[in-house]
Amino acid sequence: MARHSLIELEAVLAIDRCGSFRAAALDLGMSTTAISNAVGKLERELDVRLFNRTTRSVSLTHAGRIFVAQIKPSLDGIQKAMNTARAQQETPSGTLRINAFATAAREIMSPLVLTYLERYPQVHIDIVTEGRLVDVVAAGFDLGLRSADLVPSDAIAIPLGRMRQIAVAASPAFFRDRAIPKVPQDLLSYPCIRARLPDGALLKWRFSKDGEDLQLDVEGPITLDEASVTRIAAINGVGIGYFMESDVREDLSAGRLVRILEDWTPPLPPLCLYFYNRRNSSAAFQAFIALARDFAAGRLSQP
Repeated sequence: MARHSLIELEAVLAIDRCGSFRAAALDLGMSTTAISNAVGKLERELDVRLFNRTTRSVSLTHAGRIFVAQIKPSLDGIQKAMNTARAQQETPSGTLRINAFATAAREIMSPLVLTYLERYPQVHIDIVTEGRLVDVVAAGFDLGLRSADLVPSDAIAIPLGRMRQIAVAASPAFFRDRAIPKVPQDLLSYPCIRARLPDGALLKWRFSKDGEDLQLDVEGPITLDEASVTRIAAINGVGIGYFMESDVREDLSAGRLVRILEDWTPPLPPLCLYFYNRRNSSAAFQAFIALARDFAAGRLSQP
């Protein structure tokens, strides 16, 4: 079966639109000979005459009129799609999909994501938060957001901002009649808010100091799987919580939570936005990467 190029089909539409081979050739930026050859080739492969030709005029045959009526909507749709794709290379538009841990997404929401949306209102950002690691390319994402130690080695990574830290904290009321824990092992005699991981396992609380690393399987009255719910429980005196410091920073500053064991919670690797080499990437993608580099360099205020 013959395969026809778009230029042959466009030539037929241009001749019908312009009324002559010469005018159609000028419209398409081709020579008259080239456009005549293209139509002749198509007619031979279809085994049908599309145009009646005289030295003075050109007109569609009956078969030609039917052919044009059938191909024109499809070619218009193709042209529209090509124009849309071209526009996305010039003006940020379309959708960007980002896969991230929930805590990571909260950390970059302001100012990075919100600043981007303010600057480029024609772009839609679709952020999917999940605890499991995914292949961002296979899953259809443009970008991934993870801690630096979890970024695939073959990806391009942009470290975002300062080092992060765990915060172990409870409400002031919780410690009103209790001593403050001095070492992580003390937590084994306190009610703690347990955390469930995406795979169903219970989170073991990790600590480190002076080369000593500890993992504790704490006990407590409640098990939760979302940081914002854990925060509510801790503020209301249910027990001691284990948080990303960024999730409770305001509560610590306002005195709603009291931080403990800070000397046992050293910095964690920074967050990284990562992606794979993108040739001919969209303007929306390029603009997001540029803004992320500004964020990383401190040219946008940190959260």
